[in-house]
Amino acid sequence: MILNNRNGLSFFQFPNLTRFPEIQHGIFTRKGGRSQGPYRSLNTSFSVGDDPRNVQQNRTIISSCLEPAELLYIRQVHGNEAVVCTQDNDSSRSGRSNRPREGDALVTALKRTLLLVQVADCQSVFLYDPFKKVTANVHSGWRGSIKNVIGRAVKTMETEMQCLAPHIVAGVGPSLGPCCAEFVNYESEIPKEFWKYKDQSDLFDFWSLSRDQLVAAGVVNENIFLSKMCTKCNPKLFFSYRGERRTGRFAAVIGLI
Repeated sequence: MILNNRNGLSFFQFPNLTRFPEIQHGIFTRKGGRSQGPYRSLNTSFSVGDDPRNVQQNRTIISSCLEPAELLYIRQVHGNEAVVCTQDNDSSRSGRSNRPREGDALVTALKRTLLLVQVADCQSVFLYDPFKKVTANVHSGWRGSIKNVIGRAVKTMETEMQCLAPHIVAGVGPSLGPCCAEFVNYESEIPKEFWKYKDQSDLFDFWSLSRDQLVAAGVVNENIFLSKMCTKCNPKLFFSYRGERRTGRFAAVIGLI
């Protein structure tokens, strides 16, 4: 991952996505915002108990850090619904609605937009088709992983936006790593078909699962970059629900310029 700093904010970028000047993207750290207490400081979620005024300020800080763009977001529900964002989707636009659409993946061809996903151990997965100029941002926690929200997002890009999976370039962001993703109740929580991603200590490798799901959806392995940064192991950089419980959500954003 490439670490950048702009306007006092630090954010990471994927080497394979920086090749495309027509998009902008970033995995922001938890630093540089207005929130206090357990949400300190760049929390971007309205649903964790933080002061909404601080959250809105934090989102403004993030959007102003990059090229001028509007934030599009959805209410994440740990499912596998992919929402295609257009000019008519007012409920996906930051600040325009108190009832954003539900889903766990955003897909768009709109320019001057940033697709926002909020995470604290879950994976953010960036997808970009440079031929069709379509971006997607996926929120994939362990529930989303077993529902294959990543595969659903790729399929939506193909069916709704006429993308081709082999053209898609992907990046899997900082999230709970195989060093910390312990599931002591995995037999009741995780279907048996996914147990091959578990080691003898009941630790699951969801990074490898995401790569496999991308490849199964048709994305070329060479087009996939895994950040391999564990959020729980890096509490000074990222919010971690496993590590802190009451905490904020850091931002993962991607969009066309």
